[in-house]
Amino acid sequence: MALRLFDSLSRELRELKPAHADGVFRFYNCGPTVYAPSHIGNFRTFVINDVLRRLLELQFGASKVKHVRNLTDVDDKTIRRAREEQRRLADVTQQWTAKFHADCDALNCLRPHVEPTATGHIREQVDMIAVLMQKGNAYRAADGSVYFKVGSFDGYGRLSRVKERELQLGSALAGKVHAADADEKEDVSDFALWKAWKAEDGDVKWPGPDDAAAGRPGWHIECSAMSKKHLGDTIDLHTGGVDLLFPHHENEIAQSECCNGVTFSRHWYHSEHLLVDGKKMSKSLGNLYTLDELRGKHFDPLVVRLALLQAHPRKQLNFTLDTLHAADRALTTIHAFWQSIPDGKGSERDFDSVLDALRDDLNFPAALGALFTIIARGPQHVSRAACTAALFALGLDRAPIERAKADVPAKIKSIAEKRWAAKQVKDFAAADALRKELSAAGWSMLDRKDGYSLEPVKK
Repeated sequence: MALRLFDSLSRELRELKPAHADGVFRFYNCGPTVYAPSHIGNFRTFVINDVLRRLLELQFGASKVKHVRNLTDVDDKTIRRAREEQRRLADVTQQWTAKFHADCDALNCLRPHVEPTATGHIREQVDMIAVLMQKGNAYRAADGSVYFKVGSFDGYGRLSRVKERELQLGSALAGKVHAADADEKEDVSDFALWKAWKAEDGDVKWPGPDDAAAGRPGWHIECSAMSKKHLGDTIDLHTGGVDLLFPHHENEIAQSECCNGVTFSRHWYHSEHLLVDGKKMSKSLGNLYTLDELRGKHFDPLVVRLALLQAHPRKQLNFTLDTLHAADRALTTIHAFWQSIPDGKGSERDFDSVLDALRDDLNFPAALGALFTIIARGPQHVSRAACTAALFALGLDRAPIERAKADVPAKIKSIAEKRWAAKQVKDFAAADALRKELSAAGWSMLDRKDGYSLEPVKK
C-alpha cells in the first residue's frame, strides 16, 4: 500500500515518494530551541515525525531516507537564558541539547541522519541573505538589520491561506517602529533575516551580509539555509507542528523560493496541538509536563510515547494522567502478546492492517485498534517478524526502561513464586487469592509463557 499523507499546501491526501534520481527521500522537520527542557507538547510532534520516519524506512528502505532536523541554538530565548545565568551561549545550548537527546532516546525516537545547528551554519545563512538582497527580495534597514520584502513574493500566504488584510501589505510604517521587532521596516508584514547587534546580545554576533551590520540571523532563515545545505534546493517533505505553519513555514517558502528559483518542498505536513486536561498547556496552570516530571510519577517514557499516539496527528490530543494509566495497561498487554508469540513462522500478513492504517495518513487510532484486534485473537500462528515490524513502525519495539529497574521486595517475590507455582498445577483459586494479595501490597504480576514479571501499581 502506498504511503499517503495529508498535504497542508494542497489540502489533500497525497502519496509520498522520492522525486530525485537517486531515489532518496529527503525529509526535514523543525527541531527544538535548546534553552530549556522540551515538554510533552513538543514531543508529540517529534514522536509523530519518528513514526513517519520509520514508515518511510519500511516503505523505501533505510538507506533511501535522509532525515534532517535542526537545532535552534541562537535566538532571543537562548540569548536571554545565557544572560540570566551569566553563562556562555554555547554552554547553555549544549546542556539543553544533551537533555533533548536523552529524552528522545528514552522515548525511542530515532536520531536524525543530520542534526545541524543555527550557529554551525552562519555562513550558509549569510550567503542566502546576500542573494536575496541582490535579487531585490530583501533590504537593509537603517540600523543595519536585513528584512525580507514580503510584497516581492507573489506566492506569499498560499500555505497558510493568510488574508492580505491580515498581512497589511502596502501599509508602510512611515518611519514608525513596529512592536514585533522594535526595528524599522518598510512594511509591517516584512520579517527579519538578519538582526543587528544590540547590547543585550552580549558577545553573540557575527559579520553580516554585504553592508549589513554585525549581528545574528533571524529565526526563519536558518531552516531554509540548513535544508538547502543538507538536502538540496527542493525537498520531498517538510513537517512540523501546526503552530509553525504561519509565519515560520510561510516565511521559509518565500525566502527559499526567491533565493533558489525552484519549489522548496513538494509536500507539507503539520500535526495538531496537545491539550492537557482539556486546556492549553501553560506554566501558570501547572499542566506543562516534561518527560522527567512524568517519570517522577513512575511512568515509563515508552508509556508516554504510546499515550501520545492515542489521537490522529491532525486532531488535538487531550492528554491526562488517566490517559497514561490506560497507555501503561495497553503497553503491558502489547508486550506480553509480543513475548508470547511461539517460535516458528506464522502468516506474514497478520499485521498488514496495522501498517496500512499508519500508511493511510498516520491513522494512529485505527492502527492501534487493528493491533488489539490481532491481540484478542491470540498469538497462535502469528508471525513474530510481522509483529516486530508493526511495533517498529509504532516505535514500541523495546522493553520499557523503568519497569526493568523496579526493585522488588523479597516478600513480594515470595508471593509471586507461590502464585506461579499454583498456576502451574492449575490451582486457580489459590492463584487468584495470591494475585489479590499482591495487588493489596501495591504490585501487579504479568504472566508470560516462560515466566512472569512484577511491577509496582501506579497511583
